[in-house]
Amino acid sequence: MIKLDDLTLIYPEHICLDISTQERDAAWEQTMQERYSNTAARWNAYLNHLCLNTFLTWLQADTDSQAIPKLCFQKGELPSIWEVVNGCALTLGKTRLVLIPSDKSYLGEFRIPQEWIDIPSWAAHYYVAVQLNLDECWLRVWGYANYQQIRKQATYDIMDRTYCLNTEDLIADLNVMWIAQELFPLNIPEVKLLPILSKVQAQQLLEKLNKWTFSSPRLNVSFDMWGTLLAMDEFRQQLYQRRVEKQKNNQVEASYAVNNLSLWFQNIFSVGWQNLDTLLTAQQKTLAVQFRSDFGLNEGYVKRAKLIDLGMQLGGSAVVLLIGLKTEIDNKIGLRVQLHPANAETYLIPNLRLILLSQTGTILQEVTSRSHDHYIQLKKFKSSPGIRFSIQVALDDVSIKEDFVLQALDD
Repeated sequence: MIKLDDLTLIYPEHICLDISTQERDAAWEQTMQERYSNTAARWNAYLNHLCLNTFLTWLQADTDSQAIPKLCFQKGELPSIWEVVNGCALTLGKTRLVLIPSDKSYLGEFRIPQEWIDIPSWAAHYYVAVQLNLDECWLRVWGYANYQQIRKQATYDIMDRTYCLNTEDLIADLNVMWIAQELFPLNIPEVKLLPILSKVQAQQLLEKLNKWTFSSPRLNVSFDMWGTLLAMDEFRQQLYQRRVEKQKNNQVEASYAVNNLSLWFQNIFSVGWQNLDTLLTAQQKTLAVQFRSDFGLNEGYVKRAKLIDLGMQLGGSAVVLLIGLKTEIDNKIGLRVQLHPANAETYLIPNLRLILLSQTGTILQEVTSRSHDHYIQLKKFKSSPGIRFSIQVALDDVSIKEDFVLQALDD
């Protein structure tokens, strides 16, 4: 965990920028106003928004930059890209840049999705490697490469269709790029043309890609077919709309207001939260009591349970979500979360996922049920007033999410 001041000392040749709380909130608000089919795509969009906003702010404040930076795509088109691919493109005068953000702490190589290299209308003069540290709130431009350099030096990873450059192959100082472009401007990259898709072929391909998947479908067909579809704005938008609509139809999202857990200490509970014993059979109560004793849930915890019904995906059965909370010595709130079978069932069905999500949608914990599990649980965690988080119960492509906050009560 490196602070920004230390970062600038360690990497004096890199551009290191502070990310304010306002910038993070603005990027997340932008992301939440857009539609995505899954958490991974939404997180990808958030990183790209944050990267693009911070980089553009820096460019616009840079007195040495005469050209006005512009997005290569309309803002309304960006979600259809970030739904399936990482990266964002902009122009600075006649120079085209592609920013590739990453929130990984260790960056041994620069990985560029093939789409930004091999789709003729997407290719750029330069590719900029950007690291985001959301804990310490900084952005680092740790190098760049031009198109010709990537063609000559990068290795192609067939597993995820990326071009990979080692760190030592990147040019660290972005100022070198500005000077080089002024003295020796690069030509538009010459990229091999992709095949032409007819409307009938495009619709057939969309049907093939329409199978529900949480991950991007970019690896499900040949790159020539995929790249051609993505380059055509009309069909890329259709792919995007199909994915988000299918998510809307398949995913059941709880529409309840945010649960204020602070009220639980005053015995005030939202609709649906009940005493656990009212939801379990005698046999289940015995198992649950043993479980709570084993993990200390009887020692000062405020406990409530809610019946979660995922419909036909559970064969008509349901599960019980149990939340327990207590005030710890450090004045934070300790929480335990478990999932139990309901409707007189002894075991949970396999492959049920119990997930803890941060306010930004990041998966913090996840546990999956196996055959003959009487219950599953998350590791104990703590929270502070004002912090939001979510608990999600999921099976395949169907899920229900409950949102929580520990909101300080008025005196």
